Amino acid sequence: MKHFDIAIIGGGPSGASTAFHLAKKGISTVIIEKETLPRYKTCGGGFVYRGRKDLPFDISSVVAAEFNTVDIYLGKKLHFQTHREKPTISMVMRDSFDNLLVEKAKELGVVLLQDHKLESLEFTDDLIQLKTSKETITAKFVIAADGALSPTAKMAGWKEDTRKLIPALEYEVEVSEEDFNRLKNEVRFDIDAIPFGYAWSFPKKNHLSLGVASARRTKINLKKFYKEYVEMLGIKEVISETQHGFQIPVAPRTDGFVKNNVFLIGDAAGFADPITAEGISNAIYSGKLAAEAIIEADQNPELAEKLYVEKLEENLLPEIRTGLWLAKWFYEQKTIRNVLLKKYGQRFSEAMADVFHGKRTYPKDIKKTIKQKIKELVF
Repeated sequence: MKHFDIAIIGGGPSGASTAFHLAKKGISTVIIEKETLPRYKTCGGGFVYRGRKDLPFDISSVVAAEFNTVDIYLGKKLHFQTHREKPTISMVMRDSFDNLLVEKAKELGVVLLQDHKLESLEFTDDLIQLKTSKETITAKFVIAADGALSPTAKMAGWKEDTRKLIPALEYEVEVSEEDFNRLKNEVRFDIDAIPFGYAWSFPKKNHLSLGVASARRTKINLKKFYKEYVEMLGIKEVISETQHGFQIPVAPRTDGFVKNNVFLIGDAAGFADPITAEGISNAIYSGKLAAEAIIEADQNPELAEKLYVEKLEENLLPEIRTGLWLAKWFYEQKTIRNVLLKKYGQRFSEAMADVFHGKRTYPKDIKKTIKQKIKELVF
């Protein structure tokens, strides 16, 4: 039976980058991936700069397009645009992107077991036995990097109702040359194109990734609003489109992030940005924190858990908690929001661009700041 210090479930950005950091310190690591890489992964594919700059290697070879300018629309009346010297958003297709990250980890000695579906976890005093669809291995630690639905978390004892999951629908769309040339140079977010949410248009190398997401966890006809968004963009001809529905966890789990030497990172933990629903950068960041905690603890389980929680509480969790409050206000208090955006919209857009670049986080005193701005406008 094969043994590894760390078994990572999932070959996405969080799992692969975490494996890279661990292997760089000589820790034996295996990635267990249920599919065969490269494989398609449902995702808008907009990778913000704060995540890209934190990667320890260059990813230019898998970037389909880079956008230094981002446009935010609120209906037909308000339009805000930000520009930065570095690309605010880099467009990637997850098949090639994820595969590159895994290959970089393999160069450092990480073992990849692909086409291995995790079937069960069995806990002993000091080891975890992982049974896959093809073999059984043991590990001292397991890192769950298997996404929003995370079968690993369920096997390890986490409950399913401790996060907020919002619905989203994404399409890979091939349009006419005329429409593509008109839309290919603009990354745009359209607030309220869907009730209590937004739509997006992400140009890739030769097609568009279009999507809609609601910030409310409720039943909603996403397909209807997607079709309305296509019309709003003025797309005259859809040559082909592939639909992908998914859920995005925009609130951290309330029952912890470590159980029995199983660590949750990324979407499995509920670390997507509550305002934008962007999850790749926080997935990579939380994986790095888990790796650092295990390394600094010299693989001592109790100390590793303590350090991971402390690292999460230092920046990531406070930022997400603030983002949750801000998202609720932004998407549900539309009348007040629109009044504020008419006066402070450009400032808000610049602040969001700074967040995307990792130059700032959501301010911890945001409630006080917004209440003050409302008073200034009313009185």
